[in-house]
Amino acid sequence: MGALTDYFRAVDAASVVEVLKRADGGSPLAGALPAFDGVETKHVDPTVVLAMLIAAIRQVEWRTDLVEEVTVWPTSPVPGPDGPGAEDDPWVTGPWVSELSPLARDTLAAVRDFEVATIVAKWVQAEELHGARAEDMQPVAEELVLLARRAREAGEQLYCWMCL
Repeated sequence: MGALTDYFRAVDAASVVEVLKRADGGSPLAGALPAFDGVETKHVDPTVVLAMLIAAIRQVEWRTDLVEEVTVWPTSPVPGPDGPGAEDDPWVTGPWVSELSPLARDTLAAVRDFEVATIVAKWVQAEELHGARAEDMQPVAEELVLLARRAREAGEQLYCWMCL
């Protein structure tokens, strides 16, 4: 089982939460008329795989804090020290949505078109992308870069919707 990850841009977390409430937590990119401009991906979680792309762009080692994120969904309180509640607890079942830091957005947006192939060649060497081919991942990276540019130009933030 893998994670579905959709990246999208929005003005703020409140608008994201409103859309998610109407969609019962479903992807804001689903359907014939997506609620937001975004990119559908698989297995590109923000903390590890996207952060590895950011590391390749910045030419630094991967760290857990390369992509800072703030959870905006679920909106219920975070489980206490005894852990999550019942199996239907949204913190257990998802989906989860996080707002990515402006630094992550701006790092992606700053990539020049001619740099993408070189960056992707380094990105696919990550253990977590074992078996991924550069020619398959390059369109994903290109779409993320273009999405980040549109978000930055519009003064919007990047968000990641994820479910298992």
